[in-house]
Amino acid sequence: MTVDSDAPVFASPVDIGTYGPYGPGRVVEDARGWQRPRYPFQGRITADGSSGHRAEPGRYHVWAAWSCGWAQRVAIVRKLKGLEEVITLSYVDDERDGRGWAFRERRGPDPVRGFRLLLEAYEATEPGYAGHISTPVLWDRRTGRIVSNHFDGITADLCTAFDAWAVPGVELRPESLRREIDELNAYLYENVNDAVYRVDGASTQAAYESSRQRVCRALEELDTRLADRRYLLGDVVREPDVRLWPTLARFDLAYNPVGGICRGGLRDFPNLWAYARDLYRLPAFRDTTDFDTYRMSPPPERADSVRHIAVDPVEPDWL
Repeated sequence: MTVDSDAPVFASPVDIGTYGPYGPGRVVEDARGWQRPRYPFQGRITADGSSGHRAEPGRYHVWAAWSCGWAQRVAIVRKLKGLEEVITLSYVDDERDGRGWAFRERRGPDPVRGFRLLLEAYEATEPGYAGHISTPVLWDRRTGRIVSNHFDGITADLCTAFDAWAVPGVELRPESLRREIDELNAYLYENVNDAVYRVDGASTQAAYESSRQRVCRALEELDTRLADRRYLLGDVVREPDVRLWPTLARFDLAYNPVGGICRGGLRDFPNLWAYARDLYRLPAFRDTTDFDTYRMSPPPERADSVRHIAVDPVEPDWL
């Protein structure tokens, strides 16, 4: 791979005083509460190239953030499928200011183009880009442009399009289960993955209670589902297990104490807790998890009138 210089280049240190916090001007604030930002790049990769992007070894790179659950899902699939030598991956720095994600010494330089800021990849794809700067980002070395910054499509394509180079027999989205997988993925997104953000971002007491109860009910339903099976769809890891894990990994350290969702945390759901620990024993889940990046300081005093239940962070004993 070729970078702009042999010497690594890095962004300057995080500087909130100069650049402000990340968000204003990039993420739309809505009086209705949490609204997930739009993901404007949603190209797809196919084995035959019919999408305009053919699956090829060495052609694509993923930029991820250790703290980002959406990016972690891509990293897990890449490792489960054995695609580490086929699709390269690197990480941005853990902290960001108004410039967005950046490359600094702690996580290493950008190995593809020598970018200092991830924004440079967005601007190379769409000059003057002014939207949300998110991870994961799937980059095409051949075109020098972003294929996608939409985790859903990236994850699905890594599950299926690169089978010619993948570990034989690892089927995360088998055709025979595709409809059930997509329905379960949608349920997880609406009731767990994105729902934990809607709890913390609720703008009224009624919205908070409704969102909080929705997540708790979903965790109860998942706990019941796992009473008679090892994974969500039986005895084999499938894509929905990948979708659920990052939320579970962050729940007791971040989502629950910040949002005030369920008083007892994951341990209140014994089958779900056992399932989460089981997933963590698998290298693809464990090696892509960094609990230190999920720990959050106590949330600041809220300026709004929404009263959240008090929940303390819990240091889970994953092993």
